[in-house]
Amino acid sequence: MSKLRVHGFSVSLDGYGAGPDQSREEPLGRGGEALHEWLLPTQTFQQLQRTPKPGTTGPDDEFAAQGFQNLGAWIMGRNMFGPVRVVGNDESWQGWWGKNPPYHVPVFVLTHHARPPLQMEGGTVFHFVTDGIEAALARAREAAGSRDIRLGGGVNTIRQYLNARLIDELHLAFSPLLLGSGEALFVGVDLLALGYRVSEHVGSGNAMHVVITRE
Repeated sequence: MSKLRVHGFSVSLDGYGAGPDQSREEPLGRGGEALHEWLLPTQTFQQLQRTPKPGTTGPDDEFAAQGFQNLGAWIMGRNMFGPVRVVGNDESWQGWWGKNPPYHVPVFVLTHHARPPLQMEGGTVFHFVTDGIEAALARAREAAGSRDIRLGGGVNTIRQYLNARLIDELHLAFSPLLLGSGEALFVGVDLLALGYRVSEHVGSGNAMHVVITRE
């Protein structure tokens, strides 16, 4: 069976996956963009952005590249797709990524607002799921076949899947900064009681990469 994986989810040292005061201009909240400074220079990210820069190699790039291997579908929360606090149910919104998003597979968006599927360039199709996390996972498994499913953000979406013991593997990149407030990833989550353990940890100059797997 395909696995449900989280990859490259960036967290501050004080446990926040997004800063306070999220908005259209600052979708990750105040200070939240800095969480991803480990990713931006990597070869994998530069290739996704189609820039002429060669990008860096090493542990950061290796973990970034792993996140795109053997994927047949994605699941994400509504606020990762768009600034729901700002645009609400505006169907003219087509995501943050332009006409050719970097997914190239079906993407299942958790939402309270029904909407027809959105076909984008490059093979990405956004499907809007209104009947919960398990329904989204079932549809993603059907679409992915034998390939894995990657679970994107945000924080609340990952917490829901963790508490339901549906995530098979969780890769966190702990960035060396403090946010002080925002969306705390592990509030109300007892990883040990849920049967998760640390299976790998690798440090780089920009982040501590920790992989947590379900027993």
